[in-house]
Amino acid sequence: MATVTRAAPLRILCIHGYRQNSGSFREKTGALRKLLKKYVELVYMSAPHRVQQTGDAQGKENEVGPGGDEAPRGWWFSDTQARSFDAGQQCQASLGLEESVEAVRTAVKDLGPFDGVLGFSQGAALVAMLCSIQEQNLEPQFQFRFAILVAGFRSACLEHQGFYGSPAPLAIPSLHVFGQEDQVISDRMSRELLPLFQEPQVLTHPGGHFVPAASAHRQTYQEFLKRFQ
Repeated sequence: MATVTRAAPLRILCIHGYRQNSGSFREKTGALRKLLKKYVELVYMSAPHRVQQTGDAQGKENEVGPGGDEAPRGWWFSDTQARSFDAGQQCQASLGLEESVEAVRTAVKDLGPFDGVLGFSQGAALVAMLCSIQEQNLEPQFQFRFAILVAGFRSACLEHQGFYGSPAPLAIPSLHVFGQEDQVISDRMSRELLPLFQEPQVLTHPGGHFVPAASAHRQTYQEFLKRFQ
């Protein structure tokens, strides 16, 4: 009797949101891991910048989860003095993005190779930047075959606009996921990323600021991912 060999699972690097870390994002994506466990292996990393915990929720991204003893972290700060982040804040310069790109480079080298990359909220905004860096052949370590952006957005920081100035849409296959009731990153903000990508696929859900993983979403995820198996 012939044995059936299952294709190796796709390895996806997971980029958490602001005020999260690898542990908290892993907990928050437990349903997604269960939904796709036959097809993917999700690998998590933490941002290099520790976020100061204050009484007011700077950045309005109430995304922090338990995550063990690790502190909440971020990929860059839009307010360089307060070391805080707000997705809607207009700024000339940010703080910390170069270190975050270096951290991803190190993760790819040490934990890779990866088939794709998944980002949530500020992490999804970073993923869009990583895709631009890869498309411009600026980072040999980045060889992602696809990107999944959940509650993503375009950075409002002036120094980041170069990531969005490609003369042609980014060729990397992309799946954009966002909630119609997201009060942190509106669906309008997420849709602003779509023209940057060539033939972007879209998955909308009626909920808020989270990674959807109900059975109703399985087919969309699977149909997108099966192209790379």
